[in-house]
Amino acid sequence: MKPNAAYKAALYMRLSKDDDAAAESASITTQRRILKSYAAENGFPVFGEYVDDGWSGTNFERPGFKRMIADIEAKKIDLVLTKDLSRLGRDHIMTGQYTEIYFPSRNVRYIAVNDGYDSDSPYTDIAPFKNVINEMYARDTSRKIRSAFVARMKDGAYIGAFAPYGYRKDPLDKHRLLPDGPAAEVVKELFRMAANGASPAEIARGFNARGIPPPAVYRCRTREGLDVAAYSRRREWTGATVGKMLRSIVYLGHTAQGKTTKVSFKSDITVNNPKDEWFIVEHTHEPLVDAGTFELAGRRMAARACGKKGEFRNLFSGIARCADCGRNMSATGTRKKGSPANLTCGGYKLYGGGACTNHFIDYNVLCGLVLASLKEQLRLSTKEREEIIRAAREKRRPAGDGDRRAQELAAARRRSRELDGIIEKLYEDYAQGLIGDARRSKLLQRYEREAEEIGERFKQLEKADEEAQPFAQEPYEAFAARLRKVTDLTELTPQLVYKLIDHIEIGQGGYEKTEQGRVKRQQIKIFYRFQTEAALRQYAL
Repeated sequence: MKPNAAYKAALYMRLSKDDDAAAESASITTQRRILKSYAAENGFPVFGEYVDDGWSGTNFERPGFKRMIADIEAKKIDLVLTKDLSRLGRDHIMTGQYTEIYFPSRNVRYIAVNDGYDSDSPYTDIAPFKNVINEMYARDTSRKIRSAFVARMKDGAYIGAFAPYGYRKDPLDKHRLLPDGPAAEVVKELFRMAANGASPAEIARGFNARGIPPPAVYRCRTREGLDVAAYSRRREWTGATVGKMLRSIVYLGHTAQGKTTKVSFKSDITVNNPKDEWFIVEHTHEPLVDAGTFELAGRRMAARACGKKGEFRNLFSGIARCADCGRNMSATGTRKKGSPANLTCGGYKLYGGGACTNHFIDYNVLCGLVLASLKEQLRLSTKEREEIIRAAREKRRPAGDGDRRAQELAAARRRSRELDGIIEKLYEDYAQGLIGDARRSKLLQRYEREAEEIGERFKQLEKADEEAQPFAQEPYEAFAARLRKVTDLTELTPQLVYKLIDHIEIGQGGYEKTEQGRVKRQQIKIFYRFQTEAALRQYAL
């Protein structure tokens, strides 16, 4: 053993949330005082201090710890002092590897002061058992934290580190979500575009062209201390981002959590849980989209998963199905002049006659049949038209929307007044020397940014109020013209097809010999979203 004065000591200190119950006894200040006192009493020269504040003992990728290891490799230190073995780590395998293998191989002496452990002493047999006990403590803490999280998730409390894009955490309750002004409006526009037929990729390109920051960039801009490079590589909207948002039920006002589980409390690796194991609680916060728009946007996205080919866009993608096997009808080429495509059973197209029959139908023929059926369904008598216009006069605008806007305006006014009071109090505290200039500037910047967002939200709500009175400001003759445009159809549009039709079943056609020659007969069933029985259509060619 060499003299104590010949050592170059490292004082290593660590504290994590797991140690909160120990309070001051485990604080960094307490650890530093114990280690400095021990080093002074024993004549160990201190080379440096290495601190990991807020890091779990099961994680050995701590910045302070890694810096200490780098100095060991550079032969700058040959003695490590910690308050106890648990400060070095709570993973008994990794902790034992450092104490039993790594430190001895580098001629580094290790001392855990309160545990009476000294690697130069022959009496160290108890150390492995203490390492196991330290890990058991971490395991038990992890289990308790997990149980607390599960209880909160079952209650619908939001436990994520960041609120989903379009929302922010309630300042008075961090487990509750509130709409986030400008981002919420982007979410609403995103769903409207998807419901009207835009694909995720098209929506992403449009948002990028307009300079709208994507979720990761927006999060980093509105929260101090976040490095955008750690959250986004491309820093732009992508089809995958839009698609993920279109599938998220958080925008319906529901909370879905517990989608993943960690393999072990000692590992950052996670696995996806099946959907029936998620914790889903409905109506936990204000929705940004209604159920109809959400469903329509999802149907449109699924239908356009394969994208359009050339200039042809199949209106019945995801809607037309084989009446026998249930698979989607797939577009195929055609030699028929004037026809863009044929539709055939997807199972037959992929696997041949062993899977199903062809259920072949000309695309233009199907368009004509569906258009004729829709005209029948939407045909109105003169009396019915008059009743609709009279009802429009009596109900000028949806009361529910107006109530929600009024409530949101009132909440925004209250928050605006609160911010004025907070900012005024900041200046008073600064004048009295209660807070420093750096802290005042940081808080002032955050509160003023929130005040600006509320101001923008005021403008949006006022504009929405103006647009929410179509019947009060629009002549009834114009409304009648719009009604005729809906009922007197001349062509099919994606909006009509996806909003009114649930699905279409295409039967297998067959040929018959008649006096006029060979005729093909085929049955089509159209299932509308507003009625329970299918509308039958048959045609002969």
